[in-house]
Amino acid sequence: MDRVKPFCISKREVWEAYKRVKTNGGAAGVDGQSIEGFDEDLRNNLYRIWNRMASGSYFPPPVRRVDIPKGDGRQRPLGIPTVSDRIAQMVVKRYLEPILEPIFHENSYGYRTGRSAHHALSVARQRCWQRDWVLDLDIKGFFDNIDHELLMRAVRRHTDCRWVLLYIERWLKAPVSMPDGTLVSRESGTPQGAVISPLLANLFLHYAFDHWMKRNNPDIPFERYADDVICHCRSEEQALLLREALEARLAACKLELHPKKTKIVYCKDSNRRGSYPVQSFDFLGFMFRPRRSMNRNGKLFVSFAPAVSDKAAKAMRETVRRWKLHHRNDLALVDIAKWTRPVLLGWVRYYGYFHRSALQSALRTLDEFIVRWAQRKYKRLRGRTMGAWDWLRRVKARQPSLFAHWMTESAVGQ
Repeated sequence: MDRVKPFCISKREVWEAYKRVKTNGGAAGVDGQSIEGFDEDLRNNLYRIWNRMASGSYFPPPVRRVDIPKGDGRQRPLGIPTVSDRIAQMVVKRYLEPILEPIFHENSYGYRTGRSAHHALSVARQRCWQRDWVLDLDIKGFFDNIDHELLMRAVRRHTDCRWVLLYIERWLKAPVSMPDGTLVSRESGTPQGAVISPLLANLFLHYAFDHWMKRNNPDIPFERYADDVICHCRSEEQALLLREALEARLAACKLELHPKKTKIVYCKDSNRRGSYPVQSFDFLGFMFRPRRSMNRNGKLFVSFAPAVSDKAAKAMRETVRRWKLHHRNDLALVDIAKWTRPVLLGWVRYYGYFHRSALQSALRTLDEFIVRWAQRKYKRLRGRTMGAWDWLRRVKARQPSLFAHWMTESAVGQ
């Protein structure tokens, strides 16, 4: 029989946290243990997590650092906790999230149940039609620069649960294991990739930005998805004043606006006169800019609207090139379609939400590789580029749903 533990954490909570982590998947941490490896001794592994958390003796292992390429050629650092640590973090998240969710701002969309990037994008599109100017904010190194003292002050405003506070502080201080094996201590920030980080980041920006905007600029609507923020202003002057005020506000929260990436944008369309140097911005993988559109009466006009961004399109094309489909003569076309389908479906469902024609242009690279594959696969098509494209058109006519992106070709820009 288990002795009475100082912290009231039930075994059921650990089990529920495990099920969430298993569903989410993820890579192994510093111990090299996968979820499948964790499952091999599931009962004892879960008991060990519960026993340590309930007794106050749980100490998180270092977070494994992984660098993910960004669209601009730089690297985005991710912190990968161990499977056990992800489960422990999920226990705390499940306790804290229902407390924090009701206080979050209606214009905060990131990592919240029932809200998505598409919701934020749809609202941003509507507001760009309503207001002429946008302040596109870029917070420099946000996740790496969150001040621990200010964050814990925010957490304590909403809970006095001892074990929640204890373990959050320990996670914030957990060292990072670099790719070369060295351990680096952390004095600020919360690693991207950790289960608890999105909730803590939302709480920090709730007070640093959302609540401040509601109190000081209630007439300026915004959309925030984690640290991506778009503010809608009625004039260039209002945008300039807001940028100046936000520089001071974020500095007080020990954050900084990126001086080059933060910009003021004119939302040019058919009804807006004047010419200004910046007339586009990127938000959540979409580029907002003036685009030719068609109204209900079939007449063309210029709308300020989103479509897949140049950066996202470039990343998709690079992924397709890495597949090297034209070298897979060992596969039938249906096998290639099955292999690529999960990735293509993800792209179509996300980036096809607005102006699908722009996505079709980005994915033409895939058709080019299919044509090259066919020329290597079938002797009759070798050296006959036009003939290979005719072959592809016939395949599309017979099997329009074979590749996920083919199904969108008849769609016109929304």
